[in-house]
Amino acid sequence: MLAYTYIEHGKFELREKARPEIKDSRDAIVRVTLGSICTSDLHIKHGSVPRAVPGITVGHEMVGVVEQVGADVTSVKPGDRVTVNVETFCGECFFCKHGYVNNCTDPNGGWALGCRIDGGQAEYVRVLYADQGLNRIPDTVSDEQTLFVGDVLATGFWATRISEITAEDTVLIIGAGPTGICTLLCVMLKKPKRIIVCEKSPERIRFVCEHYPDVLVTEPENCKDFVLKNSDHGGADVVLEVAGSDDSFYLAWNCARPNAIVTIVALYDKPQLLPLPDMYGKNLVFKTGGVDGCDCNEILKLIEEGKIDTTPLITHRFPLNEIEEAYRIFENKLDGVIKVAISGNK
Repeated sequence: MLAYTYIEHGKFELREKARPEIKDSRDAIVRVTLGSICTSDLHIKHGSVPRAVPGITVGHEMVGVVEQVGADVTSVKPGDRVTVNVETFCGECFFCKHGYVNNCTDPNGGWALGCRIDGGQAEYVRVLYADQGLNRIPDTVSDEQTLFVGDVLATGFWATRISEITAEDTVLIIGAGPTGICTLLCVMLKKPKRIIVCEKSPERIRFVCEHYPDVLVTEPENCKDFVLKNSDHGGADVVLEVAGSDDSFYLAWNCARPNAIVTIVALYDKPQLLPLPDMYGKNLVFKTGGVDGCDCNEILKLIEEGKIDTTPLITHRFPLNEIEEAYRIFENKLDGVIKVAISGNK
């Protein structure tokens, strides 16, 4: 089968590999019908994820059809259309039982797929702990509607959940990339008093204004003044930082009101400065970490009910054998790209 493979620092390559096989009674083999490229894939390519293993098949955003299941898999069967969770989790350890599946203590727990074990930018993928990692797609919902359920949409849903948003809040979302938009969609479900999106890209600003006209939009250089003018208590009640730059981290805590919640959704390329003397007296609560992607069934129900729609994010479509071109466009942010859909073999 074709599989897009991490060769070495700075190099991915489409290679022919053996089709994966069941290795454990809790495994499933999924034929990938649709996948996508995530910024985290680029982090692997450029060396920002040192735990990534050269030789693995990359990719952790995908949906597909179950081809085969191990003897102990009970939640799915061959022929089921499924989403695939970005995280591998056993469901049995202390962290899994408390919903902290990103911290699963299994050797392959947490973000392993497409990083430490073979992922889904391929024709087939082996999914460990399939009862936890796969969720059936409702018959009335398309692959494109569910493509982001297992990763960026789960991330936005998790970030919104832990941010404790209320109806009286002013919520600031920094970054309107794919994860930022998914976070926005989930924040909108909470119906806060106002939502402000901070973004520097003119194309992404236009996207937000076109699709979400009730959302206020500002640029980074004007963000603090804009938030002060459009909030009730001297800053945002909740800030979700989704951009992942030095400037955006500073902006996140600086635009928050005293005693606000600042949720760090972004993955940074390098350490960030936490200037505690400057922050003294703000009494901020920081929440951070990898997504605990255990809400996928709830997200699927919301999609089925028409309450979440991520299909406008898909701006480009390619077959698997043209994935190099898809990466070129996505990595260089060409042609107004937001997300790319990669179709597998029929």
